[in-house]
Amino acid sequence: MVAPLVGIFVGGRGRRMGGRDKSQLPAPGGGRTLLERWIEVLAAAGLHDVVLVGGQGDGVRERLQDAPSGIGPLGGLAALLARAGEQPVITVACDMPYVEAALLSRLASEHPGAAALAPRDAESGKWEAMFARYDAAHARPVVGEVIASGRRSLQAALDGVGAAELALDGAEREQLRDWDVPEDVEG
Repeated sequence: MVAPLVGIFVGGRGRRMGGRDKSQLPAPGGGRTLLERWIEVLAAAGLHDVVLVGGQGDGVRERLQDAPSGIGPLGGLAALLARAGEQPVITVACDMPYVEAALLSRLASEHPGAAALAPRDAESGKWEAMFARYDAAHARPVVGEVIASGRRSLQAALDGVGAAELALDGAEREQLRDWDVPEDVEG
């Protein structure tokens, strides 16, 4: 299996966080930023081909801009898929500070033939698009079609690709909690 290209999504204006760059927030346990924590956890999972999607940050060799810009994370996904060539792609959001290496390893390795793989919320049925794996060659045209249709929906992209579900237990689901507002941030 070809090693995946991982995109850490660090873009966004952080409006709900008062304009703060979430990637630079202190990670749980202190001593490092959320971005630094992600780099450590990815390395522990054996995932070393990492790029930043949007935003700034040290410790990653390459930074991608959304393409097209102004359409939210779907533009970041399109840029990541274009950069990947034939590599599989993993997307992670920098504001998920609880994800552990074992869960990343599952995402990277389970259902190897799937066009896409992501957890799905049991209540809403929505995909967790910012913790997903895509077969770049299969997903690239579907994402292009979603963008061309004027939609900005990662959900539409995952549905269009025919994503498989990564089943999670309760403890794994808790790892996907994100920090959206200042009250979410641990001190």
